[in-house]
Amino acid sequence: MDFAVFFDFDGVIADSERLHHRAYQLVLDPLGLGFSWEAYQAEYIGYDDRDVFRLVHHRAGRDLAPDGIRALVARKAEGFAGLVETEPPPLYPGVRRLLDGLRPRARLALCTGALHSDIDPILRAAGLADRFDAVVTAEDVHASKPDPACYRLARERLDGRPGAAVEDTPAGIESARGAGLRVLAVTTTHDRVRLAAADRVVDSLETVDAAALEALARS
Repeated sequence: MDFAVFFDFDGVIADSERLHHRAYQLVLDPLGLGFSWEAYQAEYIGYDDRDVFRLVHHRAGRDLAPDGIRALVARKAEGFAGLVETEPPPLYPGVRRLLDGLRPRARLALCTGALHSDIDPILRAAGLADRFDAVVTAEDVHASKPDPACYRLARERLDGRPGAAVEDTPAGIESARGAGLRVLAVTTTHDRVRLAAADRVVDSLETVDAAALEALARS
């Protein structure tokens, strides 16, 4: 196990981005700051909750103090948890098979801008809670993707071994590359043009096997 594979979560492991969008609207619509799914895709996917709320308020010309950010993040997390409980998001096709194929030969990590409380119930429900050797979430770093902090920390936790990241956003690709990782991108959220900075782009993880990720990690 001298290489590692680092997975983003929303949009890569679980089809949960629409639930995040809805949870944001539960918080922001009453403030007159809601945004469409199309705006979420174009402008906000890839950022953590803190930066989404900062950006939304900045673009509206509104101030937002640190205490206000924390309150909004907590309310959004509560809303997201309720949505997950009533509408558990499915895993993407190919994810479970790929994780099963990688487990004997690679160290595995999650590197996400979501909160632990966002991902833990989904991982438990899917039976994946023990599949990852390291988990880095928004609580663990000072800045969200595209900053490379999360991938750098994940690499440190896996002893800095060579690796490949699996991502679905331009911000995620930039973050992983900034941490010295090769990147496989999947078009669950953006088209191939938006993901062109990745080393390889696929339409589904059903077309990827453990050998392909090992080759990418070692290239």
